[in-house]
Amino acid sequence: MGKRLRENITSRYVEAANSLTSKKARRKIVAYVESYDDILFWRTVLDRFEDETRFFEVMLPSRGTLKRGKKSVLMNFISENVGRDMIACVDADYDYLLQGITPTSAKILNSPYVFHTYVYAIENYQCYASGLHNVCVMVTLNDHAIFDFEEYMRQYSLACYPLFVWSVWMYRTGNYNDFSLTDFCKVIDPGGFNVFHPQSSIDHLRGKVMRKVHYLQSRYPKAKASYRRLQQEMEQLGVTPETTYLYIQGHHIFDTVVVPILNKVCNKLRMERENEINRTSVHRTQMRNEISCYENSIENIGSMLKKSVGYMASPQFRRLQADVERYLESCDQRRQKPGGGPGAEGSQAM
Repeated sequence: MGKRLRENITSRYVEAANSLTSKKARRKIVAYVESYDDILFWRTVLDRFEDETRFFEVMLPSRGTLKRGKKSVLMNFISENVGRDMIACVDADYDYLLQGITPTSAKILNSPYVFHTYVYAIENYQCYASGLHNVCVMVTLNDHAIFDFEEYMRQYSLACYPLFVWSVWMYRTGNYNDFSLTDFCKVIDPGGFNVFHPQSSIDHLRGKVMRKVHYLQSRYPKAKASYRRLQQEMEQLGVTPETTYLYIQGHHIFDTVVVPILNKVCNKLRMERENEINRTSVHRTQMRNEISCYENSIENIGSMLKKSVGYMASPQFRRLQADVERYLESCDQRRQKPGGGPGAEGSQAM
């Protein structure tokens, strides 16, 4: 038994604390997440399930240390403690696609009290293509749609897909030292980008990807059948060639793909708005005042992207919320059974 109180806080502890409150008090469910940036995302996931009977408190796994990340959440603190009143919320990374072949993947997929994003990470949700125009509007206060984000991310995904399957295959077969996730992200860097001629960057990317695919095909000539089986399995898991960007490393998509595009698009939109102010101003003083007012209203791209909620209509997000709904229904059914009060279930290990 741990010597510190926080080391002994389990689902049973929270459940017992709930039982000490009045019968009209709402039941608290503690939801542990990986990092500060995850708190807002998981709040959007859980918020709709709060009512007069329950509420969630989203927090980091330890207030006493600065340890962050999935390993800290699952292995160092949560592993043996989750249950009806304490859950863990993590990024899926490749663990969802590995389908239990590693210990961490098995723990994430098999526990009813561990919830994962399905997409690689919360950054992938923040970069959800159909919400990117709204991010531009939040940043620039200009609603002129000058770039088709959905089509670009679809083309980007299609270009990356053949090599993405190889990347997952490498981790499934234990050959990731030959082609790591870092190696994969280097290849799928789109490089230079032109707002009005985006196809050139896609063509350049497709060429890099196919050269690497041909190399891996020659390096692993017997992998053809297993590669095709993996393609079919990933399709059953919800991964399609058109949505590959949702399952690629989140920081890469955020920092290397989406933010550079948003920078250039937003720069064009700002210039467009400033030119409009220049044309319509009656005199220079009015122009300077309007430009100053506009510049003070402009927001930071990274901050607005992290606040984007365009992903809430995505199939992956709805699937995640369906998992939470099933968990809550299961908890309610247990509580309605005789002997289903505090401590009846105990803490279920993953």
